[in-house]
Amino acid sequence: MHRLLRAEKHELPALGWAFAYFFLLLASYYLLRPVRDALAVEAGTQQLQWLFTATFVAMLVLVPVFGWLCSRLPRARLLPVVYAFFALDLGVFVFWLEARVFFVWLSVFNLFVVSAFWSFMSDLFDSSQAARLYGTIAAGGSCGAIAGPLLASLLAERIPTQGLLLLSALLLLLTIVCIRALAAWSRAHPRRGDPPPEEPIGGPILDGVRAALSSPFLLAICGYLLCYTALSTALYFQQVEIVRAAVPDMDARTRLFANVDLTVNALTLLVQLFAFSRMAAALGPLGMLAIMPLVSLAGFLWLGAAPTLAALIVFGVTRRVGEFAVSKPAREALFTVVPRGERYKAKNFIDTVVYRGGDAASGWIFGMLGAAALVAAGVSLAWAGLAVYLGNRMKSWNRAGAPSSSASAPSP
Repeated sequence: MHRLLRAEKHELPALGWAFAYFFLLLASYYLLRPVRDALAVEAGTQQLQWLFTATFVAMLVLVPVFGWLCSRLPRARLLPVVYAFFALDLGVFVFWLEARVFFVWLSVFNLFVVSAFWSFMSDLFDSSQAARLYGTIAAGGSCGAIAGPLLASLLAERIPTQGLLLLSALLLLLTIVCIRALAAWSRAHPRRGDPPPEEPIGGPILDGVRAALSSPFLLAICGYLLCYTALSTALYFQQVEIVRAAVPDMDARTRLFANVDLTVNALTLLVQLFAFSRMAAALGPLGMLAIMPLVSLAGFLWLGAAPTLAALIVFGVTRRVGEFAVSKPAREALFTVVPRGERYKAKNFIDTVVYRGGDAASGWIFGMLGAAALVAAGVSLAWAGLAVYLGNRMKSWNRAGAPSSSASAPSP
């Protein structure tokens, strides 16, 4: 197990619970994603700008609520409250399912629950542990992301959508068991320099917003994420147009999206289990962060020259595998070197408001300009530049030692 997973003996219980936690979380989400994507194709690109904007507004409303909870609850109570809230929402959708509301809700749900998960991971493990363990932990999510679309594909024509909603809510509630177990492990193996995990995170409600907009390091993470979301939106617009023309049947579209999700997550799992930790050791933070900007640069130029379904699928699968298996775990490791309050509050603001703000802005921009290959290529170059900055800062911080307070936050 040590040779395969690069985990120390005392880390194996936490690694197992974290794997199960992320499995349940993404299985819950991916049960519902094919339904959302099929509804988005039916709505067309004209509706997408409004849906992305509505999602952004919902994030603006929820971030202060999350900040208020962070200020008053320890993490072992904070996360179950967040997940129980979303499970209750799914119960409401069983009786009232409106397409546009569901699209916005699922977009909010995905970012909030995954952001909270990685905040917890950055609180449990330091940067050296993240380089060894995050690939395996992310593989738990990939297994869940395989199970989710597989179940959706098998059950979509056998049970009503309400059945998928209830199954998703059950999986989400089971994550609370994993959170309790990980909290117990953390009490036995606390991170050096961190406050006791039983203490509330504390601080003002909007402290995360202030930190994200005042720290050069966190601002660079914001820019890195904005480039990713802008290119994701550009690709999503092209997906809507290409799939609408190539696959006219609604059920066929749902199966196509489910099968693409299944392929992406199977390939991602292999990379996470057998390549991530070795790639991290060989390439370092800079190389891991720069891979996807370079892939995106080449992919958008190809798709601009050949806007076909085959090109869309090959580029889309490659990009998502690289994001989930390499870029996202490397990006999440950046938060291991910031103080606890920023791991939750600032990270939540970045992962929700900044992420969906990028969706909303790029949705309108690409809606007016079209998903031009040259525009996307230019964004890819800016993304690569931010990867160089963040990778160099992470490398120098790992050499010097991570901060333990906001006063020592990264600077240029």
